[in-house]
Amino acid sequence: MQKISISLAVALAIISAIVGIGVGYWFTPQYTMSMYDKNTMDLGQPDKWVDLRYLEGMISHDQEAIRLAEQAGISEKQEIKKLIAEILKTEPLAIAELYQWKKEWYDDIKPVQAPQPPHLGRYNKTFDLRFLNALIAHHENGIKMVREIRLKSNRSEVLDNADKVELGLQKDLDKLMMWRKEWYNIPDTNTHL
Repeated sequence: MQKISISLAVALAIISAIVGIGVGYWFTPQYTMSMYDKNTMDLGQPDKWVDLRYLEGMISHDQEAIRLAEQAGISEKQEIKKLIAEILKTEPLAIAELYQWKKEWYDDIKPVQAPQPPHLGRYNKTFDLRFLNALIAHHENGIKMVREIRLKSNRSEVLDNADKVELGLQKDLDKLMMWRKEWYNIPDTNTHL
């Protein structure tokens, strides 16, 4: 039996990995969504997969809202408790609708990997501020995503969804910033949305 050198084996492994990733991108353009990062969300080119990337991005976005809300369940503020209840009631319904479209339009039933939201830590005097900051950033990213899909999609259901989502996110964003100002005297610095 002939042995191959370690450097040759490593080189072959690296080449195989690169080829595998390239094949993944070539045959499934939506492959990049498995690496969703809310800070670098980009729906890509307005190709036949853009709506799928939006659906998966929005599912992930809604899942993150649920995970943030679950962490914030320890808040003592009634306003936050009411907001959490609303998130836990509406987001699963929104996710179900997005999954239904994903199945109908793309025959895709693969679950979208839930993102890992920021860990808010234990309850103390700044817990609610950490929650507000995380949810404000979350909403701003959602607004960027819906504004991007409006430029890239021509599917009426997606465009209607983007309008509805932006309206809800902007309304909540205004409320979150108002609470942050009232409770922590932090002015609204968000002028680009």
